Amino acid sequence: MHPILLGIVVGFVITQVAVFSTTLYLHRELTHKAVMFHPVINEIFRFAVWISSGIRPRQWVAVHRKHHAHTDTTEDPHSPKILGWKKVQLMNVFLYRKAANDDTTVASYARDLPQRTTDRFFYDHAILGLGLLFTGLVLLFGFVTAGIAFGFHAILYLGLSGSVNSIAHHFGRKTFGTNSGTNVTWLALLTAGEGFHNHHHAAPTSARFSRKWFQADPGWWIIKILSSLKLADVRHSDVDKLANRVTKSSNFVKI
Repeated sequence: MHPILLGIVVGFVITQVAVFSTTLYLHRELTHKAVMFHPVINEIFRFAVWISSGIRPRQWVAVHRKHHAHTDTTEDPHSPKILGWKKVQLMNVFLYRKAANDDTTVASYARDLPQRTTDRFFYDHAILGLGLLFTGLVLLFGFVTAGIAFGFHAILYLGLSGSVNSIAHHFGRKTFGTNSGTNVTWLALLTAGEGFHNHHHAAPTSARFSRKWFQADPGWWIIKILSSLKLADVRHSDVDKLANRVTKSSNFVKI
């Protein structure tokens, strides 16, 4: 395979690793406690998040919970209604970093996630994790393919993350009119189900983002497999039932 094409393929695979780790571990488990994974699975996800994105879980959780607590207000870290969807799409990483670097936000919204020893020595050092990823790619594929894969992954992951916060709050369809999130099927396919954002905001503690069997929620499929293997314990999975109980003002505290 041509080095450029191989780099794109490898970059896409790495992005999907990051996407699945983000939605399953950071989002559905840590943030909303919709599912609990076996400790071994948790460590695998934690390592995958570290080398594929450099994200600190406490910060990601805090920013997302604040988003739910103040959706579409000036306190929302990344509201398309306030900032415009184009700005959120293009500047999402900077908006995230601004909120993530706010110690008050982290202290207020991630009190249940204290810093661990492994965080202090390894996982809180993004450059180290990403450096390990790039080094591994160079050893496996050579410098050219590694550079293309790493660059493509970075652009795609940041773009998809921005799309969930921008496109899935501006375009698409709504099942529930109680929130500004929208459902974008093609985005759900690329983000392991995150594109069903209207469903998620209606029922944030649901481990399942889709409502129908034919709706693509790959993250939920993985949860079902792990659950059948006794490696995951699902707390909630019925979007419609939860949507009838959860109010917008309680989304962020009901975790």
